[in-house]
Amino acid sequence: MNPQYTPEYFEQLKDSVVWFEDGSLNMAYNVIDHNIEIGNGNKTALIYESEDGKTTEITFFSMVRKSNRIANYLESLGIKRGDRISIFLPRIPELFYIFLGIIKTGAIASIYFSAFESAALKDRLQNSGTKVMFTNKNLLARIERIKDDLAELKNVICVDDEEFVDNYKAQPDNFEIAHTQAEDYAFMLYTSGTTGKPKGIVHSHYAIIQQIASAKLSLDLRPNDVYWCTADPGWISGIVYSILSNWALGITTVVYGGRFDSEKWYSVLEKHKVTVWYTTPTAIRMLMAKGEELVKRHDLSSIRFMASVGEPLNPEAIIWGNKTFGKFFHDTWWQTETGSIMIANTPKLGIHPGSMGKPLPWVEAKIMDDNMEEVVVNEEGNLCLKPYWPSIMRTIWNDEKKYESYFKDGWYISGDKAKKDEKGYFWFIGRADDVIKTSGERIGPFEVESVLIEHPEVVEAGVIGKPDAVRGEIVKAFVVLKNESLASEQLKLELQEFVRHHLAGHAYPREIEFIDRLPKTRSGKIMRRILRAKEFGDPIGDISTLEDY
Repeated sequence: MNPQYTPEYFEQLKDSVVWFEDGSLNMAYNVIDHNIEIGNGNKTALIYESEDGKTTEITFFSMVRKSNRIANYLESLGIKRGDRISIFLPRIPELFYIFLGIIKTGAIASIYFSAFESAALKDRLQNSGTKVMFTNKNLLARIERIKDDLAELKNVICVDDEEFVDNYKAQPDNFEIAHTQAEDYAFMLYTSGTTGKPKGIVHSHYAIIQQIASAKLSLDLRPNDVYWCTADPGWISGIVYSILSNWALGITTVVYGGRFDSEKWYSVLEKHKVTVWYTTPTAIRMLMAKGEELVKRHDLSSIRFMASVGEPLNPEAIIWGNKTFGKFFHDTWWQTETGSIMIANTPKLGIHPGSMGKPLPWVEAKIMDDNMEEVVVNEEGNLCLKPYWPSIMRTIWNDEKKYESYFKDGWYISGDKAKKDEKGYFWFIGRADDVIKTSGERIGPFEVESVLIEHPEVVEAGVIGKPDAVRGEIVKAFVVLKNESLASEQLKLELQEFVRHHLAGHAYPREIEFIDRLPKTRSGKIMRRILRAKEFGDPIGDISTLEDY
């Protein structure tokens, strides 16, 4: 692909990154090494807290040296530009500097959730043709079970193996960073589509130009911030906003290596005096369920900005955030394919609870019908973006046909349904294949879910459309209660009436099923296709991106 960017757009952003004298660009150099040039060498880059509370701090100087040793080690293995190198590790410091070291060589980096089992790994590693995999002894068995089926995988390296550690320490801590071109591939990430088949979304070095700009504008990152993006680096938010953009801006970044725990999260925020917090709707709703008393036990006065990413944030959670913390969670919208935040409730934008916000200044977004005609204000349609932008995916690995299916008539089709109001705010309706049509009326599952979780007994809800001979479809809700013992037919009736009263008579869930948890990705997105598959007895498909809190 040879994308054409508007001159105005390029001129607006090009000076935010460092180009080599020959006109080349390396993402990792901009992310970490450039900090040495601007005097951040002794500044803490990473504050890492393990699940047992042990804290490790790594400066930018140290991060440069560590990533350089990884790059030298990879070259000693014969790795060349364009080779695919994968990381299968929990959230530990090694993951971060290995990722950057890979990119420094000109190879293509890929990170996999540490919760993946062998089958999920096999699909991705086979598709990508990974040559080297970094893991640890705890996860090694999952790879060894499938290694014979991975003809291109030459080296599996345990970062806690003594032989590797000695070899790594013996490597030089300086490295001649590859002068990659802006359009050369830097990293790839696998994501499940509506069919359940994972696809390898590939991003170029040029993406960093927009990732920096979006972080500054949407997350209000400033030089003295202590910043915590809770997303796992196996998901793109954890790559773009806890490795790339934040460190390119010289921001001290917190990483917590343990699982979700409300008390622990508040402790991390307090202990490290986090100023900017970027988290997920799932986490926010789980914090809500624990109540305000837990919050009051901690001094969280350091927080000045909070944002959310993943499944759209329900109005109730936004209102709760303001009541509890004295400030709003600012929702953001983007996708693995877009490579950076595209629509957001930026700091200076007035919050309309439940809205995605407005497109960032360099983003052209429209709501289109199926004939690619723009719809009128407040009418639902397909959310489309005008390509190309620097952080847009460059291809889908080994599936150019799938890649091309995202584009039509000069527009990128997001696959999300949305509407735009008279003030220019965008409102998420649902995925194109999630929208429910009952008795001729269109219902967005997110809208019903938002009302359900306003009920005092409900923690979360997932909504699907279920075929009905009379109405075409009916709404079915899967509901997680704060107290499972309250589940009853009477409560189902109460919830139905609650939705009727707060939303619309035709939108209430005619069927409700109480469950102990919803299937969600680690990013917090409800996997409604799994709810549908279980309901109808269909194959579930790829579930490797399910959360593992």
